[in-house]
Amino acid sequence: MGILDTILGRSKQVRPNLEQLFALPSAAITLQAGAGFTPTGVGSVCFAGVEGGAFAQLERDVRQLLDADTERGGIPVEFQQDTYGYTWLVARQPADDTASLVNDVHAVNTLLEEAGFGPHLLCSLVTFHDAETGRRPLGLVYLYKRGSFYPFAPLPEAGEKRDSQLELQVRGLLADDLRIEQDLSRWFPVWGAPGL
Repeated sequence: MGILDTILGRSKQVRPNLEQLFALPSAAITLQAGAGFTPTGVGSVCFAGVEGGAFAQLERDVRQLLDADTERGGIPVEFQQDTYGYTWLVARQPADDTASLVNDVHAVNTLLEEAGFGPHLLCSLVTFHDAETGRRPLGLVYLYKRGSFYPFAPLPEAGEKRDSQLELQVRGLLADDLRIEQDLSRWFPVWGAPGL
């Protein structure tokens, strides 16, 4: 970044660092000890589709890519589309195996990036729930284009409302485990995300 960028207030875009996903198992332990949230065993990768025939071709290409990797013992995922038109590739592992889930999410991101779908990648999500009741959902969202994480806590059965207090508590709790997104305006809600 040059002096002109500094004067004009421009900042250099953070490059995605998918290796940061490997900090999630440690963060899961901190989250369980500090807030009582346990993993659900569901992780997902969200990407923006394109319209019409181009989207259908993109989905066929992604399916073919992941099916080829599955044949090599790789990543079984399912496709889901939310009401906002985003596509989610969902991976599932036993709830107590966060490391394997993170490996799957990392592999899906890497495969898509290497196949040229990087510009379509939006975020990755690993879900948790309140261990005591099992009803309060929480997601740790990795913003692909920002290289940072943020918590997302929708309020169950309250429509599209979120538990901002819990999100801020989790931010403080995980500050030493994850690179937390500092710009709160980038803490986008992921309504209807798998596992939440």
